[in-house]
Amino acid sequence: QVQLEESGGGLVQAGGSLRLSCAASGNIWRVNDMGWYRQAPGKQRELVAVISSGGSTNYADSVKGRFTISRDNAKKTVYLQMNGLKPEDTAVYYCNAIAIVRDQIRLGNYWGQGTQVTVSS
Repeated sequence: QVQLEESGGGLVQAGGSLRLSCAASGNIWRVNDMGWYRQAPGKQRELVAVISSGGSTNYADSVKGRFTISRDNAKKTVYLQMNGLKPEDTAVYYCNAIAIVRDQIRLGNYWGQGTQVTVSS
């Protein structure tokens, strides 16, 4: 019912930048929080950044000052600008959205398929 389409991942050198995008589509009545998570090999999935519908943001300590999350409510799209990338940032990045489908009461938690970000040294 809700699909999250991610783009922007790739291979970059340390110190480089990438911009991830994630657009929500489907029979959506409202999108609340949107965010990005990542999972590196052998590690659990962790929160990278989250942004509310009103624009309030939270970041993992490891990315503060380097990453910026933003959103376009009209397009139902969330972005993650990643600067000063480090090899430690290498992971599969997953888009997440809390949304309400039309004619439903409950909130739903939806995930993108993931996009690979690889930072070489």
